[in-house]
Amino acid sequence: MVEEEFKDIGQEEKPEEKSEGYVRVKLPSRREVLGILDQRAGASRIIVRCMDGKTRNCRVPGRLRRRLWLRPGDVVIVAPWEFNNEKGDVLFKYNPTQVSWLKRNGYLKEIEEEF
Repeated sequence: MVEEEFKDIGQEEKPEEKSEGYVRVKLPSRREVLGILDQRAGASRIIVRCMDGKTRNCRVPGRLRRRLWLRPGDVVIVAPWEFNNEKGDVLFKYNPTQVSWLKRNGYLKEIEEEF
């Protein structure tokens, strides 16, 4: 007799994920800068320490408010305002894999020295 293995409906074999792979990382363009979220200020505003040495009071634009959940320590791309350089908009949040890529390639070198 041939023995058959019976599986429960919820138990499916999952293919093994490869740990090696390409990581696509969005880099800041011309006027944009990388920054680390320092503190939430309320009303969709946050305090961000930017890589150019300034601390900016940034806001999350309306189109990103529900999609972009930010916590202190997150790495983000900030677009400084043209008329007031002390303020800016948060455009993008990096996930942990992208942050490790940024550190490996030297984009977050200054931040590692601070902590």
